Amino acid sequence: MPRDTNAHGTVFGGVILSYIDVAGAVEAGRHTKHDRFVTVAMKEVIFHEPVFMGDLVSFYAETLRVGTTSITIHVVVEAERYGSLGQKVKVTEAEVIYVAINQNREKIKIGNKN
Repeated sequence: MPRDTNAHGTVFGGVILSYIDVAGAVEAGRHTKHDRFVTVAMKEVIFHEPVFMGDLVSFYAETLRVGTTSITIHVVVEAERYGSLGQKVKVTEAEVIYVAINQNREKIKIGNKN
């Protein structure tokens, strides 16, 4: 059994959540002038469909809100089923909230890159 899958050949939900966290943090960094964030909440995580061994998985992140110190990102996960000739299925989505921090791990105000 591969490390990230269970006995049924599906990827563990926790593995998907960790990649959602990474994808959201990348979007937060792209949208702001900061490169250091901590995850404070994962809200509204919905597992629509399982991810199977062999699926090609893609993560799409979009900024929803920017607050004084926090940024909220929506992440959609799609899987292209193995052998499906390009059929994509939305498998998971989540809303993730990050807070910008400095090198001392203290909250700081967010500034846009513009």
